[in-house]
Amino acid sequence: MKTEKTASITASLAMVLCLGAGAVWPQHAAASLALAQKYSCVACHQPATKVVGPSWKDIGAKYGDGKGTAAQLAASIKAGSSGKWGAMPMPPQAQVPDADLQALAQWLLDGAK
Repeated sequence: MKTEKTASITASLAMVLCLGAGAVWPQHAAASLALAQKYSCVACHQPATKVVGPSWKDIGAKYGDGKGTAAQLAASIKAGSSGKWGAMPMPPQAQVPDADLQALAQWLLDGAK
């Protein structure tokens, strides 16, 4: 009897966690867009068109699908870069907290949706 009750509680808890995760996912995407706005990424990057820097779509295509990790992309954003996308260098973004860099990088790899 105790085993059945424990299994029922465990199943119920798992279902609640899964439903909660589904509700949080859209907030993650919104939070990433909010982070891109907060740190002024949108001044140089846009969803589908190159402005000063590459579009989020192009970044996802270059580094997504296992071609790079969020940690590698976050490190590149933090350190800045030159020559990866042409002559315009990307200035270092060392002021952005590591957790936010990781969230932004993962969002880009996921297609910035």
